Amino acid sequence: MGWDLVIFDCDGVLIDSELLTIGVEVALLAEAGIAITGDEIIERYVGTSMAAMIADLEARFGRSLGDNFAVRHALQVKTLFESELQAMPGIGGVLDRLPGKICVASSSSPERLRHTLGIAGLYQRFHPYVFSATMVARGKPAPDLFLHAAERMGAAPRRCVVIEDSLPGIEAAVAAGMTAIGFTGGSHCRDGHGARLAAAGAAVVVEAMPEMSPALAALSPRLR
Repeated sequence: MGWDLVIFDCDGVLIDSELLTIGVEVALLAEAGIAITGDEIIERYVGTSMAAMIADLEARFGRSLGDNFAVRHALQVKTLFESELQAMPGIGGVLDRLPGKICVASSSSPERLRHTLGIAGLYQRFHPYVFSATMVARGKPAPDLFLHAAERMGAAPRRCVVIEDSLPGIEAAVAAGMTAIGFTGGSHCRDGHGARLAAAGAAVVVEAMPEMSPALAALSPRLR
C-alpha cells in the first residue's frame, strides 16, 4: 500500500459509542439547568474533548458545571458502555486486512480508551499504540495529536491516513498534512454528514466498514 500508517479515531469509528454518550450528556446538562439537544451536541461537540466541551458550555450559558460534572459523566457512561457498547460493525475485517502500521488517536482519556476498546475487544489490536489528546497541548481540530502519533510511530505525515467521523477530526488531519477518510457509519451520523466531512477536507467518505478497504486501496497512489 502507499501509506506507512493508518490512524483511527476511536468513538464513532472503532466503536459505535456517540449516541450512548450523548444521551448521558443531555440528561446531566438538563439537571444542571442547561437545555441542549442531542443534535446540537453532535453538531458542536462530537470530536472534541470533554474539557473543551465543558469550557464552551460554561462560557455560552454563563454558569459553572462544577468539578463533579466530568466525574458523574464518566461513571454513567462507563456503566452504560458495559451493557450496551459495541464495536463498529465490520471493523475486525478491516483491521485483519491492513498490511502496515496502525494506531488510535482520540480525544478520549487513556483510561477511557483502555476501557472502551477493551469492552469492544479491540484494545490488544492496538496496544501500546493508543494516543490520547491528554498527551498534547492542543486537541482536535489542532493537528497536535495526529502529529504526535505519527512521530511516535515513525511515519511521515504525508504518508499517513486518518479515519475520522467528526469535523474537528478531519480538520486536524488536514492541518497535519495527512490524508483524511471521512466515516459516516456510526449511529449518530445524520443525513448530509458525509458532505460536511468532504467540505472539511476528507479525500473520500465511507458509509460502512466493508467499503473501507477498497477506499484505502484507491487512495494509495496519492500517497506515494
